[in-house]
Amino acid sequence: MKLFIKDHFPLIVMNVVQMAVVLLVYWLDGYHKLSLIVYSLFLGCLILTVYLVFRYISNRKFYERLTVTVNKMDEAFETLDTTPLSKALGKLLQKQHRLYLNHLHLQEKKRNDHLTFINQWVHQMKTPLSVIELITQENEDERLESIREEKDKLEKGLEMVLYAARLEVFEQDFQIEPVMLKTVIEEAIRENKRLFIKNQVYPENRVSPTIVESDEKWLKFIFNQLITNAVKYSAGKGQKVLVSELNTPHETIVTVQDYGVGISKTDLKRVFNPFFTGENGRIYRESTGMGLYLVKEVCDKLGHKVEISSVQGEGTSVQLSFRR
Repeated sequence: MKLFIKDHFPLIVMNVVQMAVVLLVYWLDGYHKLSLIVYSLFLGCLILTVYLVFRYISNRKFYERLTVTVNKMDEAFETLDTTPLSKALGKLLQKQHRLYLNHLHLQEKKRNDHLTFINQWVHQMKTPLSVIELITQENEDERLESIREEKDKLEKGLEMVLYAARLEVFEQDFQIEPVMLKTVIEEAIRENKRLFIKNQVYPENRVSPTIVESDEKWLKFIFNQLITNAVKYSAGKGQKVLVSELNTPHETIVTVQDYGVGISKTDLKRVFNPFFTGENGRIYRESTGMGLYLVKEVCDKLGHKVEISSVQGEGTSVQLSFRR
């Protein structure tokens, strides 16, 4: 009703002004009979009221549809009224919806094609990297060590590209099942073995064989990112990266603790933003600012909580919480 009144308010004002002008013309022309003025006002108001009542009855459901929240898409296309305006709007909405669906399907096809290309490209790149690994393993020449290190960096970069692309279709690429935390963490440490040795950092895994509900593949990616960051920012200090566990009645908390350079207070609240590298990123040029962002995104989708705390110059601690 309110929308109807707002829509017809200019018409009401215009009619009132029109009646006033007509009566003023009568008055100026010498017709000063009060009964005629009252009768004219009555007729004008009656005609206007009848018209408004007819319009409201004819378009009542149309105005209600514009003011009531739509719960289903089909409800938006139901015209309900037989008035030309209601029918025209219904047809317009249907056309717009069809255009939207066509555009949506086109974008989805492009996204799927992009993901397929990324998958194929990453797997094609892994083949020459595997060949490089075999060649460097056959020779103990120290000069090949730098090649192995660069090969590891390429592998990690390709892994990040692949998982970043898969994040767009996460709902189709994860499976929640019982996962043993200790096994996943040990695999992540083993994959970063050369990184530990190169940076003179030592892993310590204090996680027990605890079972949590998660996706093993994505969880391994999370710990890979956290361990890589912990080692990179502890390089050359002869310190260790400690992975520990705390069990409460409601959750299991796994902490990845390093004793490296730490993060400044101004940067700490932005470390989960994409492409944010902060002060440490300007020192360690290899930082992309995507690792912790992807960790946060994956944790949110899996229903795990991730928090970070740090003291500059003393180290950084990342806590992953798994609900029981």
